[in-house]
Amino acid sequence: MTIHLTDDPAADELLSRDPLALLIGMLLDQQVAMEIAFAGPLKISRRLGSFDARSIAEADPEAFAELFKQTPAVHRFPGSMAARVQTLCQTLLADWGGQAAALWTEGEPDGPAVLRRLKGLPGFGEQKAKIFLALLGKQCGFTGPGWREASAPYGEEGSFRSVADITSPETLALVREHKRAMKAAAKRG
Repeated sequence: MTIHLTDDPAADELLSRDPLALLIGMLLDQQVAMEIAFAGPLKISRRLGSFDARSIAEADPEAFAELFKQTPAVHRFPGSMAARVQTLCQTLLADWGGQAAALWTEGEPDGPAVLRRLKGLPGFGEQKAKIFLALLGKQCGFTGPGWREASAPYGEEGSFRSVADITSPETLALVREHKRAMKAAAKRG
């Protein structure tokens, strides 16, 4: 699996090999450009000096927020997003042994079960959980029964709706065009 969601090969490499990085990137993907959100885990890793759920969860909250504020900032809302990332990692420690991948591997869950697990995470509402489930199915090899249906409409084959569909500059352009069309339709309303 090779993820291509940033303009930074090192950031994409981290997303490709570390399920926690991918999950945190998805958490950060709001109110900032997708490339900035998904580059966040690499910034966190470099600034913290480690990258695992325990290190993040147990970091001093003020110091962790400061790490988010360093230039370039991890997110445009560094304080609140630093707290969200720590809360996510605390939940992973408490419920999943600190292993992000356990959300979609423990007990060989089907698509609806993974969707429920994702929605149980702080910062993951219905839409974000469905998009992440679609990303798992389309790009990360998750094959649990019913994943396309559970992630609908984002799991739809051949769609270009979200980060789940971005594998190249061309597909990024298609996703951005779809989002522009949806915003224009909403305005016409």
